[in-house]
Amino acid sequence: MRAIRLFRGAVWGILLLVNAAAASGESPRVAVTVYNRDLGVVRERRVIELRRGDVLYSFTDVAAEIDPTSVHFRAVDGRGDLEVLEQNYEYDLVSSDKLFDKYVGSPVDVFFSRSGDVLSGTLLARRGGLILQDAGGERVSVVLGDLRNVEIHGDAADFVTRPTLVWTLRNESAGARTVEVEYLTGGMNWHAEYVALANEENTTVEFAGWVSVDNRSGADYEEARLKLLAGDVGRADYVRGGRAEMDGVQFMAKAPQVEERALFEYHIYEVQRPTTLRDNQVKQILFVPNSAVPVTKEYLYQPTFGPDKIGVYLEFENREERGLGLPLPAGLVRVFQDDGRGGSEFIGEDRIDHTARNEKVRLRVGYAFDLVGERKVLAERRIADRVRERDVEIRLRNRKEEPVEIKVRERVEAEWSMEKESHPHRREDAGTAEWVVAVGADEEMVLTYTVRVRY
Repeated sequence: MRAIRLFRGAVWGILLLVNAAAASGESPRVAVTVYNRDLGVVRERRVIELRRGDVLYSFTDVAAEIDPTSVHFRAVDGRGDLEVLEQNYEYDLVSSDKLFDKYVGSPVDVFFSRSGDVLSGTLLARRGGLILQDAGGERVSVVLGDLRNVEIHGDAADFVTRPTLVWTLRNESAGARTVEVEYLTGGMNWHAEYVALANEENTTVEFAGWVSVDNRSGADYEEARLKLLAGDVGRADYVRGGRAEMDGVQFMAKAPQVEERALFEYHIYEVQRPTTLRDNQVKQILFVPNSAVPVTKEYLYQPTFGPDKIGVYLEFENREERGLGLPLPAGLVRVFQDDGRGGSEFIGEDRIDHTARNEKVRLRVGYAFDLVGERKVLAERRIADRVRERDVEIRLRNRKEEPVEIKVRERVEAEWSMEKESHPHRREDAGTAEWVVAVGADEEMVLTYTVRVRY
């Protein structure tokens, strides 16, 4: 028997299970694949010492968010004579409350902070405080506060200090065995973040991308081989086996830190050097080196789609000849503008979906301050039982010192035909008409049209 000390306000723990791989001094080899949606795959290779026969072995330091039903264990030393007969996932970790509950009836020593006194007795209960009975059984004390630490005279061998897989193994070859363990875990996510710096003329952007890996799985991964999978991976509904069941812009130089390749119907990004993922840590890695990409700027007025404002968009093509040509995972793009005086200012942000190479990237940066749009329905007429006509007027005002082109997009319901219009339209799709209107500096332009709708 030995005393267990609980220190007030300190982090403490009791070592229960010794990992043979850790004891051997060999560093575990770890590979981690992180998905977009609260999922990671951990692959770990260790050397463990085993005797021959049926052996109970504790595999510690697994993720607290592990799905124990997903564990895949195998020997990788060329001998196929090692198998798992039974597995238990121990996740009910030791805490002060559990210790007090377990050691009711055990002798304890309570040390007080201010006086330095020590109160010894038998722990009867812990409900709102520590309830102790003295050695003679004649007095019961309730200790409510002012504690420095408590010593419990007992053995902590039945407690788990770290999430642990406990296996019953059947081993036919005694000695060192090299094993590989793979499992799914929750608590892991990654997302992409991009920075685009537009030049003064808005003709090019300097584009760079980062990945942010968020590890909340309950484990550290030292010098891991890190891969990130982008795509919408299908997952069946399940209950995870653990707790439920039991300033400014800065670009970096080009560096091949992340290699991209296709995998099934997804894309995988592999970091080219080992990296350490700490629990409760967000790690950022550059994966799209700074690239100069030609861009076009567009003003769009679409009052029937959304706010009665004129949006500002930047669009570029994700092509190799345009400076990119990489599959871009979904993420947030922050856009900055060169101010022409050696600095830059943040001008807006937008999210992009997973974007394949050779596709367009379109960003809504914000709304134009000096452009105004107004829409009015001037008249509506019943032409026949299921036919209506509508006269619409759209006024576009440009308070800038240079001319602009404004794209106007209108949603039209049912079957429709354009009867007359002041500017030629383009049928974007079955329910959308689109015009491009040139508006001079500090001028107003009026777009009118009559549409006939058949219901």
